[in-house]
Amino acid sequence: MDKEERFVKQITPKSEDFSRWYLEIIRKTEMADYAPMKGIMVIRPYGYAIWENIQRLLDNRIKEAGHVNAYFPLFIPESFLQKEMEHLEGFAPEVAWVTQGGQEQLEERLAVRPTSEAIIGSMYAKWIQSYRDLPVLINQWANIVRWEKVTRPFLRTTEFLWQEGHTAHETEEEAQAETIRVLSMYKEFVETELAIPVIEGRKSPRQRFPGAKETYAIEALMSDGKALQMGTSHNLGQHFSKVFDIRFEDREQKQQYAWQTSWGVSTRLIGALVMAHGDDSGLRIPPQVAPIQAVIIPISLGNWKESVLPVALGLENELLQAGLRVKIDAREEFTPGWKFSEWEMRGVPLRLEVGPKDVKAGRAVLVRRDTSKKEFAALTGLKEQVRKTLQEVQSSLFDQALKFQRENTRRVADYAEFKEVIESKRGFVVAWWCGDEACEDRIKEETMTTIRVIPLKLEAKESPGACITCGKKGRELAYFARAY
Repeated sequence: MDKEERFVKQITPKSEDFSRWYLEIIRKTEMADYAPMKGIMVIRPYGYAIWENIQRLLDNRIKEAGHVNAYFPLFIPESFLQKEMEHLEGFAPEVAWVTQGGQEQLEERLAVRPTSEAIIGSMYAKWIQSYRDLPVLINQWANIVRWEKVTRPFLRTTEFLWQEGHTAHETEEEAQAETIRVLSMYKEFVETELAIPVIEGRKSPRQRFPGAKETYAIEALMSDGKALQMGTSHNLGQHFSKVFDIRFEDREQKQQYAWQTSWGVSTRLIGALVMAHGDDSGLRIPPQVAPIQAVIIPISLGNWKESVLPVALGLENELLQAGLRVKIDAREEFTPGWKFSEWEMRGVPLRLEVGPKDVKAGRAVLVRRDTSKKEFAALTGLKEQVRKTLQEVQSSLFDQALKFQRENTRRVADYAEFKEVIESKRGFVVAWWCGDEACEDRIKEETMTTIRVIPLKLEAKESPGACITCGKKGRELAYFARAY
């Protein structure tokens, strides 16, 4: 859409300044605002409504997979983190500490939850005694605090919301199967509900979660060509079970350590929605998670309160009864054009316009946010047309994002081409890596690029090529990108 054709002109075009565009959208659509404390955001009702829809849809999947929800303490004794020094060292720079309660100094510092492996591990040690107690499949929805130096709303903040699953299993094979099963669940959820295509794969050893045996992730490409980690699933092996003495009597009446996993996604997903789908006019929210799926705007001409408004109200009631999230905007102090601009900026997937001529013709005008396409639809049976159009918008947003991902995923022949592509085009660069961390470090230092994932499946069977950096025989085919 040309700049002159856009209703919304108060947002910086993302081609001019992507970071400013992102922050303006977040604030102008009232998704979030800055709290008085540095690095902390307030999630406003419109942004939180998106999170509630994400939470509801993902929670259904988590429970269908056999997990149950619980809640664990926000505060973790320092001694618990010290038991697992690798874990503490991994998070130490970001941990917030409580040293005083009321007027008294605490005998032991309490960490404000940076993640919950330590506290949950201590409880699992109490609860798991026999193989009959396994598997334990628990998830919690909670807040997390990590004292980040550089923050950006939704993407990286000192406090954020997430879900974290923690499971314990009888065998190594069961834990690995759970790790991959959750990764696949995340991929299906993000692609189906958020309309964002992702690449699933394993992280390099350097990027593993502290204490994990293996870390897997889904990575998406944002519309500025940078990658965003959307969710992680960790095979923790027996690391934490040995630290916290999570043992059970096996089927041969021998003591064994449990095999564990942990996994999570966060409010970062909301930032991903903005960056993957938004355009110069504002948000474009997939209907599945949109707070408002359709907005009805009665055109205020002539005696519209008598002729148009009753029809619009009846239409709102019909769509609400059909289970759709609908809002009518009958405010008199704003013109229809202003309302078009407002709801376009807020990313409502579908706009329904009803004016005096439409009432006489027994129709409404449907305007799609994803394409700006307009069409007439009969008022009779409109709910079926609205539902069908919303499904088309959902699919269209995914298809557009997938097209962008494919057009910006490139194979390169050598390191010179690698650097040229990263600098001028960004996106995913697919290349062979020898597995040496020195090569990984060199790439990061010289190009600000990291290995995002090593894909679980190669796109085609092929013989290993040369490492993009050193030229030795490649061991892993990796997706590289600059990332948030």
